[in-house]
Amino acid sequence: MLIHTVNDSADGDPNDKFDDDDYPAYSMGSAAQILGTTPGFLRSLDEANLLVPHRSEGGHRRYSRYQLRLAARARELVDRGTAVETACRIIVLEDQLAEAQALNVELHRRLDAR
Repeated sequence: MLIHTVNDSADGDPNDKFDDDDYPAYSMGSAAQILGTTPGFLRSLDEANLLVPHRSEGGHRRYSRYQLRLAARARELVDRGTAVETACRIIVLEDQLAEAQALNVELHRRLDAR
């Protein structure tokens, strides 16, 4: 499944976090509110291994903007009648395809530069 690591480092300039798609800035409640869904839906994505949220020192889930985009895509698919597990698999495949396409573009760029 899709594993996207979150940068846990608190070092450096705090202003750098504003543009960091992987910074776990959103609590479960905030994430659910932003997505217009329930905390239970986010937990189901965690159980399906689509999202692996950062855990605060107190054990609370924290989500990044990247993870919110994945959750929004999952919600879109589920709202259309797709089962959660199937939606997660679709998202993983979409992510793999995007990575393969980006790699293909980069390889073609390198070949053209020769």
